[in-house]
Amino acid sequence: MYRFLLTPRWLALHVVVLLVIPAFVFLGRWQFGRFEERSANSERVTANIEAAPVPLERLAGAGQQVKEDDRFRRVTVAGTYDAAHELVVRRRPQEGRNGYYVLTPLVTGGDTAVIVNRGWVPAGATADAHPEVPAAPTGQVTVTGRLRPSETEAGSGITDRAGLPPGQVLLIDAAKIGQGLPYRLVGGYVELTEQQPKPAAAPAPVPEPDVGAGGGLNLAYGVQWWLFIGIALAGWVLLIRRELAERRTREAQETPGVQGATTPAN
Repeated sequence: MYRFLLTPRWLALHVVVLLVIPAFVFLGRWQFGRFEERSANSERVTANIEAAPVPLERLAGAGQQVKEDDRFRRVTVAGTYDAAHELVVRRRPQEGRNGYYVLTPLVTGGDTAVIVNRGWVPAGATADAHPEVPAAPTGQVTVTGRLRPSETEAGSGITDRAGLPPGQVLLIDAAKIGQGLPYRLVGGYVELTEQQPKPAAAPAPVPEPDVGAGGGLNLAYGVQWWLFIGIALAGWVLLIRRELAERRTREAQETPGVQGATTPAN
């Protein structure tokens, strides 16, 4: 009765099912891994944002790269702005408008400094026109902000290129920016959230990072892939049972009916 399962058509179906199930297992496990990774990242970023500010030198110094675990950690740093080496970062939209981030080195003493992202300004009249930027405060200031690692092409999705107008860059890359400066930079930058004394005019603040749902969608997708395993198995069994029922029905129809016995006459 079950010999039909060894026919070419059914053997092909068995192979498909046996290939699909491990594929769904792999996809489910991958989504669960992404869920754990994003949830851990979300928790770490949230904790860093909510933690009390610490002095910048406790986390990074000149020539030291900012650690990923310290991303968005709130820090404080004091110094004087070097407006002569200020830069703007192209292609940074905010609230639906194209614009620039304003990067001003903050010299912290001696031959060390850190790049401060002072905020956002709208784009100028043309793509190559330098935007209007509120002047950086003079004298000693104390900056509080979110510590960020340097940007990379892979991490940001932005392709760096040469030939930009003077004073403009595409990536906030401390190592590259520091090549033309007379002091050493911290291997990252500070995204300004507060400054003392407060300036009369300043770029618009950069919004807080979107922590996201912590990988909730990945968890849902993982469960979905594993549900597909049950659906595939149930469908496979259902097809076998239906084929079996159809074959039994055909055999019953093809078998001659048992004729009722005749009672012999007395």
